[in-house]
Amino acid sequence: MRPWRRWTAVLLALLALEASAQKLPTRDEGLFQMQIRDKSLFHDSSVVPDGAEISGYLFRDTPKRYYFVVEEDNTPLSVTVTPCDAPLEWKLTLQELPEEASGEASGEPEPLDEQKRQMTVDEGTELFTYKGNDVEAYVATSTPAGLYQLELLSTEKDSNFKVYATTTPESDQPYPELPFDPRVDVTALGRTTVTLAWKPTPTGFLMGQPVQYCVVINKEHNFKSMCAAEAKMSADDAFMLAPKPGRDFSPFDFAHFGFVPSDNVFGKERGLTSNRISRAHATKPKALDLQKVCIGNKNIFTVSDLKPDTQYYFDVFAVNSATNTSTAYVGTFARTKEEARQKTVELKDGRVSDVFIKRKGSKFLRFAPVSSHQRVTLSVHACLDAVQVQVRRDGKLLLSQNVEGVRQFQLRGKPKGKYLIRLRGSRKGASTLKVLATTRPSSKQPFPSLPEDTRIKAFDKLRTCSSATVAWLGTQDRNKYCIYRKEVAESYGEEQRRREQNQCAGPETRRKSEKVLCKYFHSPNLQKAVTTETIAGLEAGKTYLLDVYVVGHSGHSVKYQSKLVKTRKYC
Repeated sequence: MRPWRRWTAVLLALLALEASAQKLPTRDEGLFQMQIRDKSLFHDSSVVPDGAEISGYLFRDTPKRYYFVVEEDNTPLSVTVTPCDAPLEWKLTLQELPEEASGEASGEPEPLDEQKRQMTVDEGTELFTYKGNDVEAYVATSTPAGLYQLELLSTEKDSNFKVYATTTPESDQPYPELPFDPRVDVTALGRTTVTLAWKPTPTGFLMGQPVQYCVVINKEHNFKSMCAAEAKMSADDAFMLAPKPGRDFSPFDFAHFGFVPSDNVFGKERGLTSNRISRAHATKPKALDLQKVCIGNKNIFTVSDLKPDTQYYFDVFAVNSATNTSTAYVGTFARTKEEARQKTVELKDGRVSDVFIKRKGSKFLRFAPVSSHQRVTLSVHACLDAVQVQVRRDGKLLLSQNVEGVRQFQLRGKPKGKYLIRLRGSRKGASTLKVLATTRPSSKQPFPSLPEDTRIKAFDKLRTCSSATVAWLGTQDRNKYCIYRKEVAESYGEEQRRREQNQCAGPETRRKSEKVLCKYFHSPNLQKAVTTETIAGLEAGKTYLLDVYVVGHSGHSVKYQSKLVKTRKYC
């Protein structure tokens, strides 16, 4: 028997251990059947197909062996191993050919025990060893025919890996080629953005292969392979899950050699219902601040929505879209710029300050009373959406609340205490506020008191072609209330009304023709603190926007929630 054919028969014996229901070809059926029965000979073995990348899984401190046949002498060989989760130790050896049968003219093959003894005692010729987490390859331009064994070991933890082997490395070129300068450059840097650029891979435009680029962003470290990044992202979706112990062949291995495994073979005999372990056993890793974006064939990309003054690591991978194999560029890292230091607004005792905050922005106010004090009164009027108010005295947190409308807080004072007030705006849009801080105990509230419900109620049954009757709640304090009306188009909706709802815009911003009346009102009994008003002189079938302003003693006003009413068209 020619040497390479003998090794092919041995290799087919390996396959038979996992597909005993299949009848595999061999030149010596008797020897082949003996090898099938003696499963301990090739325990924990698998086959690397020629010219295809396979994925595998290692249990910690449990070596795994793969075999690869070179059928003719002087054949090129390339074997590439890609660690995913942890550093690997791997070794490639050439197994020595067993001696032919002794010259007794019997023609009978050597007993299986003798072959087994030869292979276990003689570990073969060691060709290459490596230990680490880099993507490493063994490349030889000329190799002898024989059976090559690849042994892998992970000593740190259970780990995923990928293996690619080929006898035609010049024509295969499965991994995209890197340019002469494989570095990723940072071309622009901002507070929340980083722009990256890199040289294109020659695999795309010179060889015509479909190549796209994927960018990985994280805060931990650079990645040396795509599968290492995907392993961190999702243990369930990004790579093959751990097979159950004892199962070393995948259905792909059989298909590559012409065997199509049935569901019964893998399901019934091994008790498996799918090629994935159950979700009960699939534990996802701790969530990381990591993101992968595939951007097509562009070689310039701007990463946005980053945090200011934060270091990020950026990796670019050229991915062959046809084979899903990838090559890593030399990654880079950068720290985003700091937030522009904001000026701190000084608050004057007893004086109202107007504050404007950009969307999702913040402002800092400082209040430093010149005299000793027992308490500080802080009044905040959020004119638009709710804002977050945080107060610290000499670094100690005193208050942290969301404020909507008008709120007043009483803070315990301290001699020579200094107060830092942080106002954080809404995510919906810009915010406008009025803020007052005072240490004067007799100082009157600058903003008028408000009821909990600031809606305006319209009575539909009292609506006519020329008038509308409305009501609103008051308080126990005697305040001045002014009503304004404005005709609007029928298409004027609630969304537009909310956009124009600025509680700090007082009556002085309205036209005199829009004013209906002003009156004073209060009630000692809050249960009866309600007032009504009929607005006359309206046109039939028209839509009006009604506003009620309550004016405080210091002249500051607060607007109730606007109300849309429509007069009857026919009466």
